[in-house]
Amino acid sequence: MVAATATAAGCGTKAEPPAASKSTPTASPSPTPPTSPTPPSSPSAGPSLTTTTKPRTSTGWEITVYYTAVEDYHDGTPTPVTGCPTLNCKNGTDNLGTYPADFVQAVQDEGTGRTSSGTYLNWSYDIGYWLDSVPRTSDGQSLSPFVSAAADPDVLPHGTRFTIAACGTQDDGSTPPSAVCAALKDASWEITDEFTPGLGGSRHIDAYIGPETGEHFTDSDWYITLTGARISIG
Repeated sequence: MVAATATAAGCGTKAEPPAASKSTPTASPSPTPPTSPTPPSSPSAGPSLTTTTKPRTSTGWEITVYYTAVEDYHDGTPTPVTGCPTLNCKNGTDNLGTYPADFVQAVQDEGTGRTSSGTYLNWSYDIGYWLDSVPRTSDGQSLSPFVSAAADPDVLPHGTRFTIAACGTQDDGSTPPSAVCAALKDASWEITDEFTPGLGGSRHIDAYIGPETGEHFTDSDWYITLTGARISIG
């Protein structure tokens, strides 16, 4: 997730992960510019309803993206990782393999990473590292790009649905890249993750955008924090 410092469940999540604050992975020589994450196609409209509930608009939100780290885009110092070889375990001590140090750090920051073998190395503050077949939300389900989001459960409860009505500005005051803002606004989000306790806040959301798409992903337009964003809830 971003130029910010908070982390979500996947982001450093509760229960079955993972989010957390971001750190920039070690740079690799002659990077290939990453492509943009691909939002899912919008579903076709369903039948019209005779009654509707007007969404509630809320302003002043900070929105940070989080993502699945990809081992193939990292080449730091080989670092052994211990943890649980399966999901149903906590604070394990099994050998889970050796991975680039910057990849391991990204997994802890984001909550999830795809290894070169195709398995997932996940992390949560209350579980530690574990191997899995998918990146997980805090309720144990699979993270869904441009759908899954994390928030403090005391602010936006699990299952809350929302859209981003306005992107606001980046944390440096500049206008967000138009393609990134449009993709985030076109998505329909649902709160399925939770922040590591103490890292959320009253108006902070992390939005999951899927796996990183190239080297130096944290230098791309997609590694973004929005401030003063407006959301529509419901």
